[in-house]
This record gives sequence, structure tokens and C-alpha cells, in this order.
Amino acid sequence: MNREWFSAKELIAFSGLPSSTQGIHSMARRQNWKRRRRYGTQGRGVEYHKDSIPIATTQKIVLHEPSVDYLYPRHQDPLSIWVESYNQLNEKERKKLITFIVREGMLEVINRININSD
Repeated sequence: MNREWFSAKELIAFSGLPSSTQGIHSMARRQNWKRRRRYGTQGRGVEYHKDSIPIATTQKIVLHEPSVDYLYPRHQDPLSIWVESYNQLNEKERKKLITFIVREGMLEVINRININSD
């Protein structure tokens, strides 16, 4: 995770947390989350540190972060890099990787269906 600080407004988008900014602030006070004043805002804006946020939510935040743009030679596309990396794994590592991708992918599809059906 690249970012370390999140506003209450950003956190209400994740399940498992209150659905209002007031609820986020209340939870943060009860659980004594690490916080700081939000830079560039007037008033009492605060941000909460990623280590204070519940682990399940932190994991969801990581999944929703934009992918890193990796540098690769122009003559080599990302798919060939993926295939090359996959081929360097042993059979046990390949099986573990495929199981993870399928399971996490299916769970994310279910989560998105649940979100869209509300």
C-alpha cells in the first residue's frame, strides 16, 4: 500500500466500517486510531493512519489501489512478462498462485455483485 493516511470520507466506501463520516470519526475515537490534521483543508479535517484502520478494511483498500505502472522494454508486453514469471515457479508455487487468484477473484466478483444489488 502506497498511501498511509485516509480521510473519513474515503473510508466510508469500504464495508465493515460505518457508512457516514460521523460514524468513522466516532469509531476512530473509541478505538484510539492514530490521526493527524489533514493538510490543505480548513477546519477540523483529520486523516487516519493505515495501521489504525481494521485489518480487513486495510486489505480491501490495497485491492482497490490502482496498479503500479511497471517499466518494461517496449518490445516486451506485460503478458509475456507474466508468463515468463509464472514459468519460473515450481509446481507447488503455481498451484498456490492459481488457487489464490481464483479464490480472491471469485470473492471480489461476489462482493461487487452484492454492492451493485443493494
